Amino acid sequence: MNNENKFDVVIYGATGFTGRLVAEYMVSQYGHNQDIAWAMAGRSIDKLEKVREEIGAHQETPLLIVDSEDKDSLNSMTSQAKCILTTVGPYQLYGSDLVKSCAKAGTDYVDLTGEPGWMYEMIEQNEKSAKESGARIVFSCGFDSIPFDLGVLFVQDAAKEKYGRPAPHVRGRVRAMNGEFSGGTVASLSATMSTLKEKPELISVLVNPFSLSGDFQGPDQLDDSKPLFDEKLDMWVAPFIMASINTKNVHRSNVLMNHAYGKDFCYDEMSIAGAGEEGKAAAEFMATLNPLVGDDMPAPGEGPSQESRENGNYEVLFCADMPNGETLNATVTGDMDPGYGSTSKMIAESAICLVKDCQELEGGIYTPAPSMGKKLITRLVNNAGLAFSLD
Repeated sequence: MNNENKFDVVIYGATGFTGRLVAEYMVSQYGHNQDIAWAMAGRSIDKLEKVREEIGAHQETPLLIVDSEDKDSLNSMTSQAKCILTTVGPYQLYGSDLVKSCAKAGTDYVDLTGEPGWMYEMIEQNEKSAKESGARIVFSCGFDSIPFDLGVLFVQDAAKEKYGRPAPHVRGRVRAMNGEFSGGTVASLSATMSTLKEKPELISVLVNPFSLSGDFQGPDQLDDSKPLFDEKLDMWVAPFIMASINTKNVHRSNVLMNHAYGKDFCYDEMSIAGAGEEGKAAAEFMATLNPLVGDDMPAPGEGPSQESRENGNYEVLFCADMPNGETLNATVTGDMDPGYGSTSKMIAESAICLVKDCQELEGGIYTPAPSMGKKLITRLVNNAGLAFSLD
């Protein structure tokens, strides 16, 4: 990685809804920090200047004109930065050339992708280049998949400390999720569906929980695509919309950490619906819903009000089931809506953590846990409104 670069972090997509929130967070959290040099990038200088003024950024905050379809502008940006933080999605439409540029230049990269088919292709195409250049490419640094990837790491570290070994099975259970999905998430789902028509071979990537784990294929996993009764919780649980990406990232993390959770590791992720007959009915109803479909879905660049973001929150339970029959529980919570408010803080802290705290990390394509792990948990707890606790 070229440490001569003048910017620690460039926020690419700063005029979009989520990118602007990231820039606002940088101003509020690090605006007067002389140790962090950051810039904003986007297609329109007029829009960038307007955002810079409206969020109260210093008037000398650098602005870069970059277009995802202009490789020269992408290469110019990556040559000036230690880390590119990009909110420009769907990434399968607008992110491939940027990942390639970062991997070639030795520039770190963080994004918010929940697009496993695209991630699979990017790993295949760019991992060798990233390892050679020293670029650390980290996918899924927002709600998918930081609370889940780091939640599993947290509970497994606790299990090792208490029992001397990791749990062979962890259950992720979403207790609460209050907030809206982003327009980018909706657009990503639509783009994925379109891509499958052109590349039907990616269907196998989407259905295989180990599709991002290289050559490793672990044990059969629980079928989390339909309602079921969680006997240990005495609760009904329902499919969780983000499970298909989060489970893949958790298994990739395990492989990248040399099977720190074991080669027999199982992980499933579902939403808690409730107890008794009412819980069963709720789980069955939840299984029929698709929160990413509807007439009032936000478009990319749109999102909820500040009040709505601040009133949102989430809580996820992680149950580490040990071979002796005991279960160790941990909880991860966030103080804002998952899709925007908390996500913008998580990706900002990820970029800074990568540049400032992870100098020893070698080049490659990562998930959050093996790349930043406990260092990122510390930053998220101290700065970004997340809490990690043992129950």
